Amino acid sequence: MNTNTPVREEMVTTAFEIPGYRVTANHGVVRGIVVRSRSIFGSIGAGLQTLVGGNITLWSRLCEQTRTDAFALMLTHAAERGANAVIGARYDATEVGTGVTEVLAYGTAVTVEKV
Repeated sequence: MNTNTPVREEMVTTAFEIPGYRVTANHGVVRGIVVRSRSIFGSIGAGLQTLVGGNITLWSRLCEQTRTDAFALMLTHAAERGANAVIGARYDATEVGTGVTEVLAYGTAVTVEKV
């Protein structure tokens, strides 16, 4: 079943159940993978921010955008599988090269219904 209806963000949880719902079908593991690199300008700007200390906002924004993109891809993958929820959602990140990082959002795509 391919509904292509996006899974709503409120139907995603790191837990293995959603209160008030029961799982009626398991569609398997779904994932969203994004590989990003830092630009030379971003690296220079972030390097300057390290001189004064505190939050390195350039890299924080890059990380947050990358996680958001990976999350959206995971939801799309879940919808393609016919799911309306994702349980056990997690993130992982791996440096695949100098300045190049893979961010993975993954979880179990399920169909749930209100109890």
